[in-house]
Amino acid sequence: MSRQSLRPQVWTPPPRGGRARVWKRYRSLPELTLVPLSGLGPEDVVVDGAGRVLCGVADGRLLRLSPDGREAVTLADIAPGRPAGLEVLPDGRVLVCDARLGRLLRVDPDTGAVETLASSAGGEPLRLVSNVVATADGTVYFTESSRRFTIDDWRADILEHSGTGRLLRLRAEDEGGEPEVLLDGLQFANGLAVGPDGSYLAIAETGSYRVIRYLLTGERAGTSEPFVDLPGFPDNLGAGTHGLLWIAMVAPRDPLLDRLHRSHPLARQALWRVPQGLLPGPKPTVWVMAVDTAGRVVHDLQGPSAAFRAVTGVAEHDGRLWLGTLTEPALASLDLAAVRI
Repeated sequence: MSRQSLRPQVWTPPPRGGRARVWKRYRSLPELTLVPLSGLGPEDVVVDGAGRVLCGVADGRLLRLSPDGREAVTLADIAPGRPAGLEVLPDGRVLVCDARLGRLLRVDPDTGAVETLASSAGGEPLRLVSNVVATADGTVYFTESSRRFTIDDWRADILEHSGTGRLLRLRAEDEGGEPEVLLDGLQFANGLAVGPDGSYLAIAETGSYRVIRYLLTGERAGTSEPFVDLPGFPDNLGAGTHGLLWIAMVAPRDPLLDRLHRSHPLARQALWRVPQGLLPGPKPTVWVMAVDTAGRVVHDLQGPSAAFRAVTGVAEHDGRLWLGTLTEPALASLDLAAVRI
């Protein structure tokens, strides 16, 4: 099958700060505990009210693990779709982003029933539906990373840098209709989290190495602003204790990719014709950061691991941090008591 063509946009990335240059020497990561799974690539990870850990794997299954990770059950199967971002609702049902078929789904964990809440927006089909959160009033916010590519070709969107990502809203009273587009032109809109006071959404823009905020309240409600610039590629976000925002960091910035973004589009078009297995991928590291409500870095945990890399999901619960990934048949966790302040 022929690969979808690339329409690269020239972009001048921000300067690479010192932290982006020293990632190989960082050894701040506590010891990881690996939790093997019966599937590959638990892209996001969340914890329900009973302390059970939920994730979705590449073959389409939504899994729920016991709090200690030793037992796992399949709650639903959305194949040929691919679960990405997850959100546990107050009634126990689970919102699931289908990053392959372009759907926002709701799963009943008691029956395995799967409902489609949204499959189009702005009069066009959704593509790479990435992450989702729900607020106390039942409003659902979710991101679409790309309107051109699905999760199977995520590298293409990062290479192209055409900015087709979106933030969308589905109000409880509008269920059954199309979601509203709140922000457009985002560079691979990805992880979402609600601010600790409910006044904003934090949104990871993977393709721009940053997190922005979309304001939900106040005089500037409905507008967005920069929040924190990062030394690598952010993915999913997780709310932490004491108002912290955890950021899953897939990989550090790549100097070659930065040069390609500044160069003539033909260079990236030529690279995209290379077999996918030969394309550059995320640098092998385990990395997660946490910032406070002012965007100041509080934790910067990074280090090598022979059996786990490319962190895409993060969830804090009961003194532990759970990590997801697109590349491994396992979750990982670490004890926050072992983190040096």
